[in-house]
Amino acid sequence: MEAVLEAVTTLDESSMVSRDLVAEQLDLLVSIGDLVELPHQGKRGGRQLYLGPPSYVEKAPGQYLLLGVRPNGASLVDESVGAKMHYESHARLLEIDMEVAAARLRAVGLHEIHRSHWLKHPRLESAPAVVDVMHQRLDRAAESGHIAGLKIIDPETSVRYYRARWRLPAEGDSGDFVARRPQAYGADLWCLVRVKNGVPSALVDLPVDDPAAPGCDEAWRLQAAIDAVAGRPQLLRLRSDAEGDGSRVLDLFGPVPGWAQRYLELAGAPVSRARGALISYRVPMSAIVELLAFFADMLWMRIRQEGEAA
Repeated sequence: MEAVLEAVTTLDESSMVSRDLVAEQLDLLVSIGDLVELPHQGKRGGRQLYLGPPSYVEKAPGQYLLLGVRPNGASLVDESVGAKMHYESHARLLEIDMEVAAARLRAVGLHEIHRSHWLKHPRLESAPAVVDVMHQRLDRAAESGHIAGLKIIDPETSVRYYRARWRLPAEGDSGDFVARRPQAYGADLWCLVRVKNGVPSALVDLPVDDPAAPGCDEAWRLQAAIDAVAGRPQLLRLRSDAEGDGSRVLDLFGPVPGWAQRYLELAGAPVSRARGALISYRVPMSAIVELLAFFADMLWMRIRQEGEAA
């Protein structure tokens, strides 16, 4: 993270790129698969980011999302593919005749990821059940002791402003929280922490269910469950599209797990985010009903129409 910031500011000292913005972009790249978060194989443990393998997934016949990174900044495809590339925010979309797509993409070393694997997600559960599992894990956790640099998501803060939800534990805090803690190398680790009177007493590092998954996937789903149980579910806003082509735009005010992000990538296309939103996607009307049901069922979100009172 710090190395990226240093490289950007060296190129342009007037750059408005912040640490928070870099963190958001990294999260998107991990979610889509350009970067892969895995346990570190060395003695120091922790988790690190690696380049995702060059690959693709079919978005629609003749349209393919390109994923992964080649070393030294090499392009994923070249002129031999004979296709048109579109860049949509963090996503790269290739348009090519579906009859020749598989052979040409394979010839340049891209591996196909099947849609069923790409869209794999956790089983459907109620928000209280997910929160209860968190409590049980912390009940079994060993004493944590002091945790330097620990930050928690404050469940009392507004779900409409993700960055402002993060803070240091305070003296009056008692309960179980989604948190992050620094590690010697790499991005901060995701974890669950039990706090008593502002002092950490137990800790569980994430992920738990799938070691190969990013820790943020479990953390963000768990936070969505915590917010829903508290009666303040996270928000998905649906509004009309300025393009006037019958599509709708979805605004999300907090990050979502990678499997939900991948659903968005196939159903729609990223667009410039609305004021106050963390991410925005244009989605065709044909996909709206199924997508809204998915987010309501899997992340217990409240759907708000444009113009509806908050």
